[in-house]
Amino acid sequence: MRHWKRLGLLALLGLTLSWLIGCSNSQSSSNSAESGAQEVEFWTMQLQPQFTDYFNELIADFETENPDITVRWVDVPWSDMQSKILTAVSAGTAPDVVNLNPDFASQLASRNAWLELDDKVPAEAQSEYLPNIWQASALNGSTFGLPWYLTTSVTIYNKDLLEQAGLSDPPTTYEELAIAAKQVKEATGKYAFFTTFVPEDSADVLHSFIQMGVPLVNEDGSAAFNTPGGKAVFQYWTDLFQSELLPREVLTQGHRRAIELYQAGETAIVSTSPQFLDTIANNAPSIAQVSEAAPQITGETGAKNVAAMNVVIPQSTDQPEAALDFALFVTNPDNQLTFAKAANVLPSTVASLDDPYFADLPDSAEPGDRARIVSASQMADADVLVPAMEDIKELQKIIYTNLQAAMLEQKTVDEAIADSEQEWNQR
Repeated sequence: MRHWKRLGLLALLGLTLSWLIGCSNSQSSSNSAESGAQEVEFWTMQLQPQFTDYFNELIADFETENPDITVRWVDVPWSDMQSKILTAVSAGTAPDVVNLNPDFASQLASRNAWLELDDKVPAEAQSEYLPNIWQASALNGSTFGLPWYLTTSVTIYNKDLLEQAGLSDPPTTYEELAIAAKQVKEATGKYAFFTTFVPEDSADVLHSFIQMGVPLVNEDGSAAFNTPGGKAVFQYWTDLFQSELLPREVLTQGHRRAIELYQAGETAIVSTSPQFLDTIANNAPSIAQVSEAAPQITGETGAKNVAAMNVVIPQSTDQPEAALDFALFVTNPDNQLTFAKAANVLPSTVASLDDPYFADLPDSAEPGDRARIVSASQMADADVLVPAMEDIKELQKIIYTNLQAAMLEQKTVDEAIADSEQEWNQR
């Protein structure tokens, strides 16, 4: 209910925007009708100007293959996309193909805002995508989006700090991480790592529940984490904090602080994107010289998290076949491989990921090249760990807030996990 009150408010606030979009769509439809072509309006998230040439060429190629379809590309700033698409869907002026992420897209999928794709995408085409990633754009057994590009974090580690602590290799599991945290602190006085408990920031701690074998919700959406396993995860993070093996700033600072501390040589490990190695090379060359990339730290499941972007087709489109043709074209293996190389991301198609670019180091390899290989190697175990669901940010806030209370000894671990369960189920 709160979601739809928010939707209504955004629709009201965006009335002028909706009118402008509606007028634009009417004009475009009129122009398309006069030319005898169907027009597909395509929205992306903040991909101009860096990829303007790529998309102009992509669209030109599609229009050459489909002379009866024209594509109008609209790039929307990242911070504006949610409000704009909510307004457009509410006003009935949504574009035909939209670039979103599964978390946000699922909020509207539950209200049938997107075209259901299972019976519209041939099985052969579905099999081109990584199976786990295909499932990330499904809700209640119904697929609402096509997978597009992926990003997955890696562990960047400072070899010198680990060696000072007597560690020849970085930790691979949370159990090993706790041991490393103690050794690094005792040997160097510094922290092994920084992970944020700010509710609005990174979901890494939320992912740790699933990596340690603890599901977040049951099939009916109720809390599933108040179990012995869930209590162990609450206790794990609480113990690390109370043993002063995490900076107190983890309660107030976000992932940006983790980056700053690593670049300053104040932490031994950071979980971040592969591209960060190139950033370190520019900002902190001395740290870059002693930095390497390793797979994500995980739990007993061995699961690695991946962030996915997808494309969805609004239910209100008046040319579903043309929209689907274009969406499949954008996300086909050839185009995904080209875009992945241009944007330094990972593709979501099996054939693209099998390209030597993701397995073989070039002769003049940069730090980011090595991190890319590590990143791609994780995809066999990678999944979008937090399932597509409404109010996922609210669940993160509830768990993080109660975890903070346990870490600060305002609640016992038992009270914190019980309160989290009750708050989620009664939201």
